Amino acid sequence: MADSKQQSRSSAESPQPLSPHSAAFSSELPNFAHPSEEEFARILDFYGLQWMYEPRSFLLRWDGERTREMFTPDFYLPELELYLELTTLKQSLVTKKNRKLRRLRALYPEINIKLLYRRDYHRLLANYGFGPLARADVEGINRVLLTTRQIQKRVSELGRQVSHDYRGRQPILLGVLKGVLPFMADLMREITLPVEIQVMAVSSYQGQTRGGVQVTKGLDADIAGRDVILVEDIVDSGMTLNYLMRYLESKGPASLEVCALLDKKVRRIVDVPVKYVGFDIPDEFVVGYGLDYEEKYRNLPFIGAIDSYKESPK
Repeated sequence: MADSKQQSRSSAESPQPLSPHSAAFSSELPNFAHPSEEEFARILDFYGLQWMYEPRSFLLRWDGERTREMFTPDFYLPELELYLELTTLKQSLVTKKNRKLRRLRALYPEINIKLLYRRDYHRLLANYGFGPLARADVEGINRVLLTTRQIQKRVSELGRQVSHDYRGRQPILLGVLKGVLPFMADLMREITLPVEIQVMAVSSYQGQTRGGVQVTKGLDADIAGRDVILVEDIVDSGMTLNYLMRYLESKGPASLEVCALLDKKVRRIVDVPVKYVGFDIPDEFVVGYGLDYEEKYRNLPFIGAIDSYKESPK
């Protein structure tokens, strides 16, 4: 991990011209000084959190133009504006690093830096909205496609857009159970208008010649002459959504639009209009934030990708 290096004070205080690493764009990792650093980097990649490895050195002690001591934290997380130094349980190293951190904080009070033990990885990430902190089983998930923060930011943007488009009106948010519940609950809190809430339930069935959709829980109240926003967790083939749109249009709403958290256009069979889209996603089987795989993973705070063709995760 970070060692003292002889270099000028000006270069020690300036970040190096590096770009944040993201697993979504690159699978290449730098040459880490310790296996624990590579392990932590892969954890960050799993959660979709950008990081930089040793991007900056801080001058701690100097004699004129001569550097006496400096400190290079292992990681910088630009989204959190946080530097991290990893350490082991070896007390001599912990004592030395704590001394350096105290000096760094005194000289650079604006810098947010933490000393991190291996056992603290998931706990620290959970504090910033990343990671399950053993609250939910993530076995079988290959990677995090959308982080908690990404989802929260986009849902807030959608809420503002709906509030603007429907100003002066009182729309009905109509959700389709069950996967939409987290998204719909967060979305309605971001809308600054009076809204009404309704939920429906549908199921797929196999007829004599082909599959179809049927409504198993209908509308709670009449929507004739009302502005309705159909809230969906994910749109892929468009077949279920097309059926729902025709069903709802037959009830005579004044307007009918769709707000979907996820849009998987590559799977589209029936072209349906989706006015509000949270994220366009690739052709992957996704879970979390209400979406399930055999009724698992709905309570994850992020959206992860799993291989739907593998046997059921245990």
